[in-house]
Amino acid sequence: MKRIALVLSAALIATVPVLVTGPAASAATCRTSWGSTPETRSTGSTGQLTNIRAGRHACFDRLVLDVSGDARGYFVRYVDQVRRDGSGAAVPLRGGAHLEVVVTAPARPTDAWFLPNGELLDPTGYRTFRHLAWAGSFEGQSALGLGVRARLPFRVLLLDGPGTGSRLVVDVAHRW
Repeated sequence: MKRIALVLSAALIATVPVLVTGPAASAATCRTSWGSTPETRSTGSTGQLTNIRAGRHACFDRLVLDVSGDARGYFVRYVDQVRRDGSGAAVPLRGGAHLEVVVTAPARPTDAWFLPNGELLDPTGYRTFRHLAWAGSFEGQSALGLGVRARLPFRVLLLDGPGTGSRLVVDVAHRW
């Protein structure tokens, strides 16, 4: 009888799911195959940049650039210094690394894009993002400087919507 109870106990324990928390769980769920080398798609877009927004996810921070038509072209890369389009003036950024984000769509920034301090993003609560600054719109393209905690992996996506528009999405991982 004891032997049957022991076998049944072992079988029951084997079927109980184990909840893993902490670093082991993060490592299992946040793996990416992303890199940190430049990503480019050098075609023109058919609309204008209409909005800039950001979001926090479990494994990455996300920057979204909304375009009124098709967002088709972009340049995203780590640089030593982000420069303003047209003038070449340095764009000061907080963070250990600087991503230059360019979408091949012109823009006319509105006051709604900027916080009272003139910045585009309040980085409070973001694990990776430290600063987002406007670098200008010149000759059919719009540029931003994204200050991040360190040179971390990123990916770039072109997505349809909302409506007839599209989005350029830049995800920056929380860690390697």
